[in-house]
Amino acid sequence: MVKVMAFGTFDILHPGHLSYLKQAKEFGDELVVVVATDANVEKMKNRKPVNNQEHRKELVEAIGIVDKAIIGYDGDMFDIVAEENPDVLALGYDQKPGENKLKELLEEKEIFAEVKTMKPYRNDVYKSSKIKEKVKNTKN
Repeated sequence: MVKVMAFGTFDILHPGHLSYLKQAKEFGDELVVVVATDANVEKMKNRKPVNNQEHRKELVEAIGIVDKAIIGYDGDMFDIVAEENPDVLALGYDQKPGENKLKELLEEKEIFAEVKTMKPYRNDVYKSSKIKEKVKNTKN
């Protein structure tokens, strides 16, 4: 049984997220998705999420691709990785710290998961920031 773990904010769920999670699922038998806490979103993106962490987790669970959705921990992201002990970590194409740096950090923490970066899905259209900007600029 190969366990894959994916991470994200998933604030406004869109086809790019679905593509990311479908690609991640192809690397194993079980897909565990870690939804970022509200505090971590604010810390990493300098803004509050539109939807709270519970709502975002419910949406991720509802799409039917995910075997288990959990809310991450504030602080060290590696705590939840060590706890879940995945075989593969699936990164979105634009997620930080990036594949090479993540591999280094995992090695330092003695976590032995393979790291895979997923391909973008029409990143010119399906990015949460671009969708939010479009909504903001839409006039009735």
